[in-house]
Amino acid sequence: MLADPYRAGRRHTGGCLADTWHTRHVMRHRARYGVDGGYAGIFVLLLAEASLAAGAAWANRRDKPHLGYLAKGLAVAVLGVAASYFYSTGPGKLSVWKQLLDDLGLQGDEHVLDIGCGRGAVLISAAQRLSSGRATGADIWRLRDQTGNSQAAARRNAEIESVSERVDLVNADARDLPFLSGSFDVVLSNLAVSNISDGDERAKALREAVRVLRPGGQLRIVDDRADRYSSVLRLAGCTNVEVRRLDWRTWSGFPGHHFTLISAQKPA
Repeated sequence: MLADPYRAGRRHTGGCLADTWHTRHVMRHRARYGVDGGYAGIFVLLLAEASLAAGAAWANRRDKPHLGYLAKGLAVAVLGVAASYFYSTGPGKLSVWKQLLDDLGLQGDEHVLDIGCGRGAVLISAAQRLSSGRATGADIWRLRDQTGNSQAAARRNAEIESVSERVDLVNADARDLPFLSGSFDVVLSNLAVSNISDGDERAKALREAVRVLRPGGQLRIVDDRADRYSSVLRLAGCTNVEVRRLDWRTWSGFPGHHFTLISAQKPA
């Protein structure tokens, strides 16, 4: 019988081979949440950087040092914008939502809905706080909203993060949610409502979010200018409607440009 190379590695190298194998396995199978805004934003940043690099090269060939310095300075600025953009859509978003979910003080038995869940960053963070509860993600999974956006990607991330047994994924439009009224204790949404271009249609999505909340349920929406939603939520019967400007983690490449959190509660 052939020896198991994994066990043999542990026996003859003091566990180093096993640890290396495990590290590589985890790196190949870590959750990937994509980039908000789809591929268009990445293309624009790459195009701008390439154009400025070409401009700097042209200025050097034409012995125009001032134009070359200007192009190089702008190229550095574009790199800064790109760094901020990728941070906000990745670690920044996860950090903001960790704080928001911690502030909710979930007991673990709640039913949570994430509207526009994408590849599951916020959904999975909520599911990690549940024991007997469930986290449901609803989306239509468009690539223009997030890179690699698909239900399969969200399911794969839930499996990698070991929460798939308490996560449900539903293909659903935010304006027509296939859930009974009062189905969820908490409704969350991150940069999803603003993807609906028409104001009346956005209002319809917000009313749906309130409808599926249970009495006493909590609503948390992070979006670009989420303050626009306050009047709709109040008209839908919500109380404790509060708007808060989020910090630098949501700049998305533009210093001083902050996303907004709007929180509300459905009357008990």
